[in-house]
Formats: sequence, C-alpha cells, structure tokens
Amino acid sequence: MSNITVNKDDGVWLLTINRPSKMNSLDFSTHYEMVEIWTEFNKDPSAKAGVITGAGDDAFCAGADLKTYTMNFATRQPHEFRDEFVDGFGLGGITRGLEIDKPLIAAINGYAVSGGLEIALACDMRFCSENAKFGLQDVKWGFHACDGALVRLPYIVGMGATMELVLSGDLITAEQAYRIQLVNKVIPQNKLLSETMDYAKKLATRSPLAIRYAKQTIRRTLKMSLDEALKQEVRSFYDLGKSEDLVEGTNAFNEKRDAKFQGK
Repeated sequence: MSNITVNKDDGVWLLTINRPSKMNSLDFSTHYEMVEIWTEFNKDPSAKAGVITGAGDDAFCAGADLKTYTMNFATRQPHEFRDEFVDGFGLGGITRGLEIDKPLIAAINGYAVSGGLEIALACDMRFCSENAKFGLQDVKWGFHACDGALVRLPYIVGMGATMELVLSGDLITAEQAYRIQLVNKVIPQNKLLSETMDYAKKLATRSPLAIRYAKQTIRRTLKMSLDEALKQEVRSFYDLGKSEDLVEGTNAFNEKRDAKFQGK
C-alpha cells in the first residue's frame, strides 16, 4: 500500500505523505517511493509546480522513521552502510531527488522536525499553518542533521538563527519561523492547502524555461565571487533570450493578454 498520494490539478502535483499515525515520518519504502515520484515529476513536461504536505493536522513530517532505520542499520555491515548511504544513496539523504528545476512549495501543517524540516528546506518556499512547529532535534539523540539542513539553512535564515536551531535542538513556533524568514507565509490551518495550491497554480502559469534557468543560476552562483556570479547570470539570460517562451511573453505583454508558455 502506498504511503504517498499524488493529485494532479492544472499542472500542479500535490504530494501528501500519508502516515499520520507515525507523524508522517518516512520509512525506507516511503522514502524510495517519494524519490521515484520526484523523478517522474521532474521529467513530466505537463508538471509545472509541486506542493508537498503531510496527512492530518498534526504533522507535516517528523523526518526518518528512526525505528525502521535503526533496524536496517543493525542488519548491515559497515561497508554496506557506506556503499549505500554515503557513496551511493545520493546527495541530500532524505531530500534526495529534490534538486528540481520547477517550483516546489512545502505546505507545513503541524510539526516539521529533523528530516521533515530538511525536506521543507529543500523546497523553494515554505507556507505553514499557525500551529506549525519547527526544529532540528538530532543533537538531542546524539547526531546532527544530515539531509541538507546544515548546508541549506544558513542561506535561508542566516548563521545566527542556524546555530540556534542546530545546536539547541529546540522547537520554534510558526511566528518565530516567520520572523527569521524560515517560512514565507503563515496561513490559518483550514486555508493552508487551498491557498498554497492557488499560489502553486499561479506559478504554473509562468514560463517553465525561465524558472528552470533562474533556479539553476541561483544554485550555481551561491559560492561564486560577485564578478563570476554576474557573468553566470548574464549568460543564463542570453541563453534564455533565444527561447520561444521569451517571444511569447513579449507578444503577450504587447497584446495585453496572459502568456501561453510552452517551455521551449
């Protein structure tokens, strides 16, 4: 039985982690299933934007199901662990497959902790309900975040807030998350999904080629010098200038109508 449901609406894929009795934590099979869905989403030209959420009102995702992971580790030799989870499992751990050149929004309804928060960090935007709670609690159990948080979080909230979350393991509220710019919007819980989907549908009307080039440029230039980054940005814009989407966008602007982008 699938632990993830997928609904497709006007070019927007809604992925719902459906393990509410386990705080929507991911066991191995659910994680692998999610990677396959993201791969399909990334390849499907009709998929324009994605939203990920958790079933129920209590949790977005509590990260990895530690019971199943611990049992798995206990049955493996050290070299098997290294081969699969360090060398072969894929960069980003539980966020593997989320380096996608399409808009992704996390609709966070309740707890987003440890790996669950790391999934949200791998998305482009994070919208949350008023009852949402956030935290990287790994240090309380003897390890640290290992699914992208130590890399992504400083770029989103800055070094000070990152250190507070990572080193304390404390939970913060939706209000605190908004204040440090961890989330983009705080929405009443009964409107969270509808408003997030409406926003995603708006993004689905934008040029997919422009979005892809923009996301790629942002990722590539994060560690570049200013001069190198500006050259990369101009190069991307030049390449985009040869696209049919730019012609359509210009025509739509001049004709005072909505653009009909084809991603070409």
